[in-house]
Amino acid sequence: MGLPLVVLIVTFALLLVLNVPVAFSIGLATIAAVFAVGDLPAFLLVAQRMATGIDSFALLAIPFFILAGLLMSRGGIARQLMDCAEVFVGPFRGGLAYVNIVTCMLFGSISGSATAAVSSIGGFMVPEMERHGYDRDFSASVTITGATTGLLIPPSNIMIVYSLATGGAVSIAAIFIAGVLPGILVGLTLMVVAGIYSVGHGCGKGRRVAPYEGLVRCVKAVPSLLLVVIILGGILSGKFTATEASAVAVLYAALLAIVVYRKVKLRDLPEVLLQCGITTSVVFMLIGTSMAMSWILAHENIPQDVSAALLNLSDNKIVILLIMNLLLLAVGTFMDMTPAVLIFTPIFLPVAKNLGLDPIHFGIILIMNLCIGLCTPPVGTCLFLGCGIANTTMARVFRPLLPFFASMIVVLLVTTYLPWLALVLPRLFGLA
Repeated sequence: MGLPLVVLIVTFALLLVLNVPVAFSIGLATIAAVFAVGDLPAFLLVAQRMATGIDSFALLAIPFFILAGLLMSRGGIARQLMDCAEVFVGPFRGGLAYVNIVTCMLFGSISGSATAAVSSIGGFMVPEMERHGYDRDFSASVTITGATTGLLIPPSNIMIVYSLATGGAVSIAAIFIAGVLPGILVGLTLMVVAGIYSVGHGCGKGRRVAPYEGLVRCVKAVPSLLLVVIILGGILSGKFTATEASAVAVLYAALLAIVVYRKVKLRDLPEVLLQCGITTSVVFMLIGTSMAMSWILAHENIPQDVSAALLNLSDNKIVILLIMNLLLLAVGTFMDMTPAVLIFTPIFLPVAKNLGLDPIHFGIILIMNLCIGLCTPPVGTCLFLGCGIANTTMARVFRPLLPFFASMIVVLLVTTYLPWLALVLPRLFGLA
């Protein structure tokens, strides 16, 4: 291990321990590592790599999808989706838990954000479930894990970042459509766990919705559900790119929030735009510093060294894939998704290619690992946000979370060793 890499790791770890924001930790650690190289202009090089890292037309989709997500969070769309989901899964034992998960899947996919799903849905679903006999910690666990499905079911900001990290080797359309089946499978397994809990604890008696009311609910939810159809349909048919689709999503979300559901007033738009700007700046700061760190890792030949080390450990593909999953699960516990994708894709993608994995398939494996990390301490964003919304503690939530973790890991392994699950739809649409 060379001196620059040692300096990078030690500086990064020390800054994280000191509670320095992740983006600044990555940037400062990269500057220190470049200094350790000795013959490179550290500040100039890092600044240049940060600037070129975010100079991408595809990345314009991220602020648009963030803005669309904020409009939908405030626009009453989550409530419409919940009412619609209750029509189909509400009558069964554990119905509200199923409604929670299905709504998270729908809203998360529409907004492209797990944290938006936790905050928008958890705020009214956790108290509602508690009123109907569910344990508060279990209700929080359902929301925390269910929200991650929206990162697999398109559109998803992290999938755009993965496409960037591959250097365009994987198109946004291909990774978008590849996540549909794995995302649905994760949601179904979470529902199985929730159903077993509900039956075992005798809670969550189903609620049947009258036929006419159910029809009204479904009709009201149609405009919200059409957003996914418009975005995916437009991208897959070639009518517009992912970036153009994100702009369409903003216009459509604004139409729903302001005109159709009337939950957002024109005077609210400056506040929404300001929040979008703040969130976008955080994301792009992470992208820029992560791209700079990726450069220093490439300069020190880390991807080649890691690839050689893993391939020398074993000639068994199953074993190497298992090791990769364990490493990525560990990464997800302490690093946010955006820098993790940008830093570790160049490291592990060559290994995946040497094993014969399609880059699309590897992308889904990577994102699924990091989705689990969102629910785990010490940096699990969804975990801490869900605990705050449910007014509970991580220690109390962790036990009911374990069965959901197990189900997510099972789906991860199934997806890892059955590549057709991620590749069947891209191949069907001629994207793989």
